[in-house]
Amino acid sequence: MATERIGALAAHPSGWSANKAAKTRARGKASRRRRALLIGSLCLILLWPLFAWLSARLLIVKSDLASADAIVVMSGSSTYLERADWAARLYQEGRAPVIILTNDSLISGWDKVEERNPYFYELAAREMQKRGVPESKIQVVSDIALGTYEESLGLRDYATAHKLKRLLVVTSAYHSRRTLWSMRHACEGSGIEIGIDSPPPGWQTPAPSRWWWHRWGWKVVAGEYAKLIYYRMRY
Repeated sequence: MATERIGALAAHPSGWSANKAAKTRARGKASRRRRALLIGSLCLILLWPLFAWLSARLLIVKSDLASADAIVVMSGSSTYLERADWAARLYQEGRAPVIILTNDSLISGWDKVEERNPYFYELAAREMQKRGVPESKIQVVSDIALGTYEESLGLRDYATAHKLKRLLVVTSAYHSRRTLWSMRHACEGSGIEIGIDSPPPGWQTPAPSRWWWHRWGWKVVAGEYAKLIYYRMRY
């Protein structure tokens, strides 16, 4: 069979040339695919840090209120320190006369002095008092917040009951876009104006340029995009 095939190709030079050309084209296509894959991989490696930084920055929003009726601190056990610190700073600047905390019902570790496990909102209140906020100026929404949107609904009802018309919301930087959307969506038609501010990332949350180095960063940045999509579809 092989002899017959060789003989046939010898008898028909054009067939031999066509076969050789086909193999050359196939090798050329494979080479171009490998080259394109290599170039694509290099571009991804080079552009990924910029893309990662941009993805993180797009989650951070600010909407300023020169003055507000209250500063609202959203719940967040893993980042309560930076939120409490930022809220205390805004209070000291005279941005609002009171600070409102929400309760996500999460408890912290054992406190030897009180001999109990305090709630994280209690720890946040303590941190703000350390930073000069009087205890009488710290209020707590009694309804338990099970999620950002439910938390927003509870704050809307609390603000309505206490005739608060301007709320300056404090949360972590990467949580700010979803929080602003949730608060404004929940307060739509209520006449309540919402502003938002946050501490710069890098304390209890990773910096925009390095979040992808850490597992925690993937949760607070990449995971936030999944939550944004879910919220837009759900609410």
